[in-house]
Amino acid sequence: MNKLVILFILLSYTLAGGATEDSVVVSSANKQPFFKRIIGGMYEFVKDFSRVDTNYIEPQAYNFTAMLQTTYTYEKYTLQTPEGQSITLAPQPTIKMGPYWGWRWVFLGYQFDLRHLRGKNKKEFDLSLYSSQIGIDLFFRKTGTNYKIQSFVGKQGSRINELYNTPFDGMQSSVKGFNLYYIFNHRKFSYPAAFSQSTIQRRSAGSALAGIGYTKHTLDIDWQKLDRVIEEKNIDKSKIGVLDTTLLASKIHYTDIALSGGYAYNWAFAHNWLLAGSLSLAVGYKRTLGDVSAEKQTFRDFFLNSFNIDGVGRFGLVWNNMRWYAGSSIILHTYNFRRNKFSTNNMFGSLNIYVGFNFGKR
Repeated sequence: MNKLVILFILLSYTLAGGATEDSVVVSSANKQPFFKRIIGGMYEFVKDFSRVDTNYIEPQAYNFTAMLQTTYTYEKYTLQTPEGQSITLAPQPTIKMGPYWGWRWVFLGYQFDLRHLRGKNKKEFDLSLYSSQIGIDLFFRKTGTNYKIQSFVGKQGSRINELYNTPFDGMQSSVKGFNLYYIFNHRKFSYPAAFSQSTIQRRSAGSALAGIGYTKHTLDIDWQKLDRVIEEKNIDKSKIGVLDTTLLASKIHYTDIALSGGYAYNWAFAHNWLLAGSLSLAVGYKRTLGDVSAEKQTFRDFFLNSFNIDGVGRFGLVWNNMRWYAGSSIILHTYNFRRNKFSTNNMFGSLNIYVGFNFGKR
């Protein structure tokens, strides 16, 4: 835009009789082809995503990084009926370790499962990208059949302790989706400083967040297998009550479209140290695709049951002197789903512990 203004001034000056032949030649030489101007504009647009206030944020001084990371992942599902009966199921947590290599925005690596789980159909994929202005989480999780019962609450709130930690292979689940969010105070607040170690937060700062998200959930439960587990434990069914499987869907498929808002804060409490935390709450619209989609709802029930509150939390502790860095981070997701006859809560998260170094000065 500045170049166009200068050319306009030079042209006006020429038409007014005040321009020399040399000035016209200079203006023609400075005029760029249309294609180059488009490329230059796109470059400036992309470059704007990394512009920061250097009084608060120190930009990365190296091109490359190498890192070793250990990741601990956990997931659990809770299902509850209106009568107060509930069951909480969780697969065995996974522990993975592996190397990562990075070049500026590109960061690749591979982690090995240290527990060598037997569940061959267990799959996990998590990818988070952080720039100064925009962040995105991509995730896909498919759990095997290695669930265990973490808690069971029967009739009138009676807790069935005999079922604690009992293996249950009658459940499979998957969740996939993304979260996209915008950081308003991106000049002074740095998400990358807390979660990708590509900058250093020198002065404390916070920022409001806003975003959108999409997830697709699948939950498949064999209630007859659960009945057999209860019988094998010789549990008094009067404590449990009647598990009316006609009221409980065996397959729950639903999509979740959400609008979120939240706040994040980076506390630079000592030189090269950072403690970070953020929390976003989302209003999610759930659309059922399973065998409970045919149930009739009133206008009031539609709003009570189709819109639920979800949440995403991120926390991190980092030491970074630009050449070397180490720290840990926790990312938690929680989703709620409710219908007249049952409700579910799904929580999954990961704990990362890492150490690495940067090299190759820019």
